[in-house]
Amino acid sequence: MDRTEGTDVRLIAAPMWEFGVDQGVRQFAELGVALVLSTLIGLERAVRQKSAGLRTHTLVGVGSALFMQVSQYGFADVLLRDHVGLDPSRVAAQVVSGIGFIGGGLIFVRRDAVRGLTTAATVWLTCAVGMACGGGLALLATAVTAVHFLVIRGYPLLTRRLPALWSAERVELQLSYRVGAGLLPRVLELCTAAGYRVLRVRVDRAPWKGRDRTTRVVRGEEEARPADTGVAEVQLALEGTGDVLRLVGAISELDGVLGADAGRDLDDSE
Repeated sequence: MDRTEGTDVRLIAAPMWEFGVDQGVRQFAELGVALVLSTLIGLERAVRQKSAGLRTHTLVGVGSALFMQVSQYGFADVLLRDHVGLDPSRVAAQVVSGIGFIGGGLIFVRRDAVRGLTTAATVWLTCAVGMACGGGLALLATAVTAVHFLVIRGYPLLTRRLPALWSAERVELQLSYRVGAGLLPRVLELCTAAGYRVLRVRVDRAPWKGRDRTTRVVRGEEEARPADTGVAEVQLALEGTGDVLRLVGAISELDGVLGADAGRDLDDSE
């Protein structure tokens, strides 16, 4: 027993790996309910193609549940007497506030798309796991760590197997071609035929850095022509359920295309 002036504080060493009152069926059930409900909320957000989708909402929901459990059960080994009130859970509250600044620094906007949300949610969850370990709730911390790998690795496989209405995704397509080739209408037709809906089109013009003169083949004979005056750089925001790799391949085969690239617009680019 550790006695200070006017304070009688008794510390009881609670086993970290013991399945009991502080780490029992009730606590695991609470985490399970948080997992299910936050997954449903995230699924609805993913269907509506919001920046914070399935994984982000699930991680934040489970992490918040673990934070509450640390505040409720993580300080049960501290018993106070002589009418002296101490609130060790305030330490947890300050940690949660501080970790929010780190999460905010991981979120940024690139090409009108929010990035880093899932990474910020993972940092939030990791903070809760560390606090749970420090509070002697190692079993709960282990369970939440397993949930993290389930959400990060397993949920993308789940979303790919959902019906087409639920699995519609946003794709960012970038391509460049020589000005004057008239390729934009053909590109849009290919996107529509592949099962995508065009949400946004942005065209920028860059100076041509190729040779002064180029040649082209006309009916088996080479014909000299002046160099192109510029390059069109196009960014397309698409939404649909098509095969993005096949779409990029079809666009790359068009005469005059200098390059094409596409990527799925996920919650996070890790």
